[in-house]
Amino acid sequence: MKINEVIVVEGYHDMQHLKNFIDADIIVTNGSALNEDTISLIKKANETRGVIIFTDPDYPGEKIRDTIVKRIGNTKHAFLKKEDAIDIHKHKVGIEHASPLLIKEALSNTITFNINDNTLTWHDYLSLNLSGNKQKRLKLCNYLNIGPCNNKTLYHRLNMINLNKDKIFKIMEVINE
Repeated sequence: MKINEVIVVEGYHDMQHLKNFIDADIIVTNGSALNEDTISLIKKANETRGVIIFTDPDYPGEKIRDTIVKRIGNTKHAFLKKEDAIDIHKHKVGIEHASPLLIKEALSNTITFNINDNTLTWHDYLSLNLSGNKQKRLKLCNYLNIGPCNNKTLYHRLNMINLNKDKIFKIMEVINE
């Protein structure tokens, strides 16, 4: 599988795993300690070719993703479910533990976040009854392929992908059928 954008991953093992079956340039953040040189490299890659942020489905991965979005702006994102990225001993979570098929699927279904638009108000979000219903929230996250989210993160991601209350309501109808 050939990817034109530059893929951003957390660690060396993530990169090595991807290189086995993905033809792409990869930037390694070396964990959550993003330095200025790495941020500059990601920014330049995003300006020239675009980047796909593909971090581990855990708290440090989300922290890295959030830092990059705040510093770089609009980027593409690929997500894996946590249960699809756990090693065989059930101790570690990481892109390097996921199957090639699931990784290819995640990279084929990237989402572009647009951090400039605010299409959903917090009041609208609350009226969708997502804040008190974790199962409903996770169903929506899985359907949209945006990774699991708490309320604040889901609210921001829904805005980043330009979904308003009406669109979300229609999606929720489809999910609940």
